[in-house]
Amino acid sequence: MPLEDVKRCLANDQFAKLAGIELLTVTPGAATARMPLQPHHCNALNTVHGGAIFTLADFTFAAACNSHGTVAVALNASITFLKAATTGTLVAEAREISKNFKIGAYVIEVKDDQGALIATFQGLAYRKQDRLPG
Repeated sequence: MPLEDVKRCLANDQFAKLAGIELLTVTPGAATARMPLQPHHCNALNTVHGGAIFTLADFTFAAACNSHGTVAVALNASITFLKAATTGTLVAEAREISKNFKIGAYVIEVKDDQGALIATFQGLAYRKQDRLPG
């Protein structure tokens, strides 16, 4: 499915818009997105809020698991935070590690501007037969 088709579908993700997330690439089973950090992404300790990092990883997961052109929804997701981030841009890269008729498994890495690993995210998707809207 071409990037523009997935972008059209995911353009309805209002929370990702609010977070300032931009979808960069989509190929079958993979995606990359970025989130330039702003003051509203920070928690009380002035580091990037875990929810902001999770949102970037989850959006990238959604792009990758829907990249085959059929609707896929999360069954499970977990994240491990490895390093605090404070400024710059975070980039998430998703890759499919397993896919069958009903289930897809994905690993997403979130890195900072220097390439340091900020978090790892694992997502499990239920693959429906419905075509993506849009």
